[in-house]
Amino acid sequence: MRRRIASSLYGIARPARAAVEAIPFATGLRRTLKNGYTAGDFRADLLAGIVVGIVALPLSMALAIAVGVPPQHGLYTAIIGGAVIALAGGSKFQISGPTAAFVVILAPIVAKHGLFGLLTAGLMAGVMLVAMGVARLGKLIQYIPYPVTTGFTAGIAVVIATLQVKDVLGLSIATMPEHYTEKLAAMWDARAGASLAELGVAAATFALLLVFPKLLPKVPAPLLAIGAATIGVTIATRVSPGFHVATIGSRFHTVIDGITIAGIPPVAPHPMLPWGDALSFGYLRDLLPAAFTIAMLGAIESLLSAVIADGLTGKRYDPNAELVGAGIGNIIVPFFGGIAATGALARTATNIRAGGRSPFSAVVHSLFVLLTIVLFARWVSYVPMASLAALMLVVAWNMSEARHFVHMMRLAPKSDVTVLLVCFGLTVAFDMVVSVTAGIVLAALLFMRRMAELTQTRAVSVLDGGLGESSHTLPKSVVLYEIAGPLFFGAAQNAMGAFETAGGDAQIVILDLARVPTIDATGLVALESAIGRIRRAKKRVVIAGPLPEPRRIFERSELRSLCYLAPTLERAITLASGLVGLAETPDPPDSRPSVTWQGDATK
Repeated sequence: MRRRIASSLYGIARPARAAVEAIPFATGLRRTLKNGYTAGDFRADLLAGIVVGIVALPLSMALAIAVGVPPQHGLYTAIIGGAVIALAGGSKFQISGPTAAFVVILAPIVAKHGLFGLLTAGLMAGVMLVAMGVARLGKLIQYIPYPVTTGFTAGIAVVIATLQVKDVLGLSIATMPEHYTEKLAAMWDARAGASLAELGVAAATFALLLVFPKLLPKVPAPLLAIGAATIGVTIATRVSPGFHVATIGSRFHTVIDGITIAGIPPVAPHPMLPWGDALSFGYLRDLLPAAFTIAMLGAIESLLSAVIADGLTGKRYDPNAELVGAGIGNIIVPFFGGIAATGALARTATNIRAGGRSPFSAVVHSLFVLLTIVLFARWVSYVPMASLAALMLVVAWNMSEARHFVHMMRLAPKSDVTVLLVCFGLTVAFDMVVSVTAGIVLAALLFMRRMAELTQTRAVSVLDGGLGESSHTLPKSVVLYEIAGPLFFGAAQNAMGAFETAGGDAQIVILDLARVPTIDATGLVALESAIGRIRRAKKRVVIAGPLPEPRRIFERSELRSLCYLAPTLERAITLASGLVGLAETPDPPDSRPSVTWQGDATK
C-alpha cells in the first residue's frame, strides 16, 4: 500500500518537477556552481562587488532624487534588487538597480500617483516580466532595430539632462509638471531664484568627474568627486555663514518613532505594503499602462546590458532567465520600499573590469550599500544636491552616445535616420512606449519597402546567361520570366505587375521561382491572379522550381488547376517545348494536370 502511494506521489511529482525545471530561473547562479566556485573566485567577487558598490552608492541616490522620491528608495533598490535579480537571473555578471533610463517614465508616475503608486506599478511590472520570461520572449530583443534603441536612449538622455537644471541652478519648484514642455516652462518661470553658489558646486563637481578618471583611472570617479565636493561645501558653510547650498540632509527628512531624521535614515530596508491603503481594482487599472511601460523598458535595458556583458566576457547569458530574474526582483523590491530595477550597463561594465566572476559580486555590491546606510548615513546627509545633479549630467552624456548618434546621422540610410529622429523626438515629447512603438512600426514599414524593391521580375533568355550553364534554347513561342526575391505581402503586387502583358505573342509562359526563397499567402494569391490573367490571354503557364518555402502553401493552393509544375528550369523548358504544338487549344480552367517531381510533368 505504501509503495503504491509513494509511486502515485512520484507520478504526480514528476510533471510538477519537470514544469519547474522548464521555467528559466537562476541560470547564472546554477552555471557558476556547476563549474565550481573557488576561494579565488570569491576574492575576485569581493573586490569587484566593493568597487561596484562605491559606484552604485551616489548613483542610486541621484537616480531616486531625479525620479522624485527620497534617496533611500534608490539605495533600497540597489540592496534588494541588486542581490535578488543577480541570484535569480540568467547572467553571471549583470548588476541591477535603479537606472537613468527609468527616470523619464517613473517621474510622471510619482507626480500623478505618489510613492505608493510607483511601488505598486513596479510590482505589477515584475509580474509582467516573469510572464515574459516564462513565455520565452527573451530573444525578441534582437528584433528591435538599432536606430530605435539609439533614438529613444538619446531622447531619455536629453530629458534627464534637462531635469538636472533645477538642482544645478538651485531653482525652487514646488511640483515638477508631467510633460517635457511643461517642465521647461516651470524652470523658466523659476529662473529668478537661480543661485550662483549651487551653479558653482555643480560646475566644480562636473569638472572633477571629468578629471579624476584621467588622473586616477582605477579609483571610482563618482566617489572622489562627490566626496571632494561634500568636504568643500561643508568647509565653506562653516567658514562663510552666508554660503548655503541644498544638501540631502536639508532637502529630505524621515520621521521614525516620532524622531525626524535629516537625509537617509540609518536603518536597513524593512518590509512594507507597496500600495499602502489604496489597493483596489480601479487603482490597479489606472496603474496598468505605467506598469507595462516599466516592464517593457526593464526588459529592453536588462537584455541589452546582458548582451554587452557577453560581448565583454565572451560568455552567453540566458535571456529568458534574465527576464524571470528581473521580474522576481521587481516583485520583491517594492515590499522593501525600492523602485523599479533593471540591468545597469555602466555598473555591469565596472563589475567586469574589476574582475567580477559570478552573481556573488552583485550580492557583495548590495551588502556594501547596506552597510554604508547603516554605518555612514549621517555623513551622506552632507552631500550637495548640486553635486548629484552634476553626476546625473555625466550619466546623461554617457547614455546619449552622442558620437554614435552623429555617426548614424551622417552615414546611415535615410530610412534609418528617419527612424532615429522619430524615436528621439517622440521620447522627448511623449514617452518611451510611444517612441518604441512608433519606431518599430516605422522601421518595419521601411524594411518591407526595401525588401519589396529587392524583389524583381525580368524576362530572360537562354542566350543571355539567364539559365546559367543550361544548353537548352527557348522556342520562339515560349517566354521565360525570372522572379528573384521573397514574395511576401509587401513585394507581391509589384513583382506580379510585370505579367500584365506577359509574353506578347508567346504561347507558353515559364515562371522561374528558383530564386524566390519564401512566399506567404499574399504572394500566393498574387501569383494565382497573375497566372489567371495569363490563362485568360489564351496562354499556358509552366512554373519552374524548386518551389519556395513553405511548400505547404503550394500543396493547398489551386496552382495545379491553373498551370504545369516542373522541378527544375531545364524540365520546364522541355515541357514547354512539348506543349508548343498544343498551344492553340489551351487547357480548360477545370483541368488539373498531375505533377511528378521526379520526372517530367504530364497531363
